[in-house]
Amino acid sequence: VMGLPLLLAGCASTSSPTTPAAYAHPKQGPAHIFVVVMENHATDQIVGNTADAPYITQLAAKYDLAKQYYGVTHPSLPNYLALISGDTQGIFDDCAPGAFITCPPEEFQANSDLTPTQLLTADQEANSAKVPHLFSTQTIVDQLEAQHLTWKGYMESMPGVAYTGDANAHQLYRAKHNPFVYFQNIIQNPKRAANIVPATQLANDLSADRVPNFVFLAPNQCNDMHGLAPANAAAENIPTCGYPASGLDHGAIQLGDKYLSTLVPQIMGSKAWSEGSVLAIVWDEDDYKGYAGCCHSPVGVNGTLLGGSNAPAIFISSKGSAPVSDDTTKFNHYSLLATIEKVWGLPCLANTCGFKDEELMSKFFAA
Repeated sequence: VMGLPLLLAGCASTSSPTTPAAYAHPKQGPAHIFVVVMENHATDQIVGNTADAPYITQLAAKYDLAKQYYGVTHPSLPNYLALISGDTQGIFDDCAPGAFITCPPEEFQANSDLTPTQLLTADQEANSAKVPHLFSTQTIVDQLEAQHLTWKGYMESMPGVAYTGDANAHQLYRAKHNPFVYFQNIIQNPKRAANIVPATQLANDLSADRVPNFVFLAPNQCNDMHGLAPANAAAENIPTCGYPASGLDHGAIQLGDKYLSTLVPQIMGSKAWSEGSVLAIVWDEDDYKGYAGCCHSPVGVNGTLLGGSNAPAIFISSKGSAPVSDDTTKFNHYSLLATIEKVWGLPCLANTCGFKDEELMSKFFAA
């Protein structure tokens, strides 16, 4: 299913295009930061689950674990937007990108997925339903290019470069996990849009030493632990990817664990890794229960925090030494983006502003 034609003639941004070469040398911080986004689970469902996630459990023990990491909110899309723009853009839905697409909120209403009562204010509910899903705000792309740093979004199972459709066959790829296509000054700038690529390009870029400074990787919906409708999983011949009728989705967790057990060594074995890198593996939210959160998450009725609940966050630094585990400090996607901005000397964006040094995740980004 093809989406609206977002690459419109005459609408290209005047911002400087990204450098097509490999990476620039940041003035400070790591040469490369890899961000891999997984889906929809609580920390205690993944870390320590040796039956379904033995590899991830080993990573968490050997490297760095933020035990109090949270999604910014629910559902998926606003978390992905937050990761690159520092803002949820005021939405609470998973709708497709497009200048004429608006959607009512999916969460925090009475009897919605996770909420027995109404938690959105009347203004939040009314305003979020009017927001067109093609945003004009700045993202980390603007910040990186202003410093002559490079970036790329690698999307597994996306049909082609700069694809603007919402889904491909059987929904292995979904736009809601690709935040870049929701921003006007990215997707309407052909040179920037060319950096939104199928994840198959990552292996080539790693082997050819063409890895950009900022790597954003979204696995497909089987490999990110999201899962598919059983019919779609069967059509892909991946039956364990199908949603279970009830209970924990053991098959999806196992698929994600296997995926990371291949991806992580591939990244760590590359020349880019030896040049100085940090790998962040985070889950967008825990959609199993609750709306706990922190760190500039939206606030609803009577001051209720509309967070995305506790989700895993594992960090690996090529320059790290002893493992770092933080059991108490609360972090979320805003904290992560704010830390990336800090270590690279970039200005803050929206809700990444105002963090104190002790509230950042610098301890996981060894120099």
